[in-house]
Amino acid sequence: QVQLEESGGGLVQAGGSLRLSCAATASKRAFNWFAVGWFRQAPGKEREFVAAIMPNGEMTFYEDSVRGRFTISRDNAESTVYLQMNGLKPGDTGIYYCSSDSSVRTVQAGTANIWGQGTQVTVSS
Repeated sequence: QVQLEESGGGLVQAGGSLRLSCAATASKRAFNWFAVGWFRQAPGKEREFVAAIMPNGEMTFYEDSVRGRFTISRDNAESTVYLQMNGLKPGDTGIYYCSSDSSVRTVQAGTANIWGQGTQVTVSS
């Protein structure tokens, strides 16, 4: 069973940058064959899709509000997926989760069974 661990969150001023990491801590070989997505949940709001990447990174997908500011990538040698976040805004504040599944559509829908514990991102104005 793939297990995921996020890291890299923190407090940053508006306009700043952060890089989040989603590392497989178990079943790393299987992880490299899975699509991976990032989601976020702001206080009092539902969790929303942010970005996703295919198993070998050949295709990426973004939510409209982050396209051009965020970049998802992966290093399968390290069994890790990254989310580079530039031009951060207060509206990007929330807990960021990664999720994984063999189907990128399942990941994008937020219905995958594999999730990390989340990492907090706070953007101050």
